[in-house]
Amino acid sequence: MVTSRYDSSRRTAAAAVTKASILAAAKTLFLADGYASTTVQQIARAAGVAVPTVYASAGSKADILSALIMPFTRAQPVEETMAAVTVGTDSAEVLALTCAGVRRMHEEHRDVVTVLFPQTESEPAAAHVYRQVIETYQEGLGVTADRLMTLGGVKPGLDREGVLDLLWFYFGLAGWRSLCTDRGWTPERAEKWLVEAATAAILE
Repeated sequence: MVTSRYDSSRRTAAAAVTKASILAAAKTLFLADGYASTTVQQIARAAGVAVPTVYASAGSKADILSALIMPFTRAQPVEETMAAVTVGTDSAEVLALTCAGVRRMHEEHRDVVTVLFPQTESEPAAAHVYRQVIETYQEGLGVTADRLMTLGGVKPGLDREGVLDLLWFYFGLAGWRSLCTDRGWTPERAEKWLVEAATAAILE
């Protein structure tokens, strides 16, 4: 019995190492050459495994992309921000906490947010990854919307969905990328402007 459990643990550990190697190899190739230009054969070669092993351990190329991207939507900055938001007692503070969390997420997962995720927008095979990320991200901002509605102080005429729309506009993926990646703003400048703009748009 002991030997059987030991062998099972070794197999599980070996499988985890193999999958991690495949994901690391795929990430390097996706960042360097792009998702569309990378083949499963190249991933297998870079990871030092056979092609069937890639599929058995990590799934399809789209599955691999999802495994690389989805963790950032539940990364430490996201979880800590949502926890802080749910106990916030001031609406302006809640917005500031949300934007600070967005900044941390973008800075700590820059390669995923600015390089890997945009590749899902133009790849039909990765469309489900794009939808997953958007839905999960919006769920996170929904925590902020719910807290703001509970605390009050939002502008007349704004319901929960209206607040979420504005949060997505200011704190969603596109806004930060437009300012910092496309326009070269510093994170400090982007955070300050986004908080001020969101506060002016949402709160009385």
